Amino acid sequence: MADLGTSRFLAADYHRSVRSYSGSVFLADCPARLAVEVIADKWAVVVLFALSRGPCRHGQLVELVGGISRKMLTQTLRRLQGYGLVDRCSQNGKIEYLLTELGNTLIEPIGVLTEWAHVYGKDVVEFQETPAG
Repeated sequence: MADLGTSRFLAADYHRSVRSYSGSVFLADCPARLAVEVIADKWAVVVLFALSRGPCRHGQLVELVGGISRKMLTQTLRRLQGYGLVDRCSQNGKIEYLLTELGNTLIEPIGVLTEWAHVYGKDVVEFQETPAG
């Protein structure tokens, strides 16, 4: 199990952040809900994080992001382009994908989610494997 002190700290931090958005976070047009929609896709966060290393060609991303099909990568890249997070550019006749300035702003929050997964991922898996009841 994760350290309870860390858990309480994260919970307190969460409640402070919810309080600062109170009144709007539950509305359909709230920017926080848009942010979740943008990154909630299974592959979006992984592709964004992969691109944080620098520009990549499509084939490089397929190799870097384990388990993603070429078709799904193309769909994910188009979706991220539509949100203004990824640019598609031609470099010496070769297509490359790179993060936009806006896309780069998501790397730090993705890092926080990654850290959470490292700390609590095992707890989630253990809970899922525990019989209900």
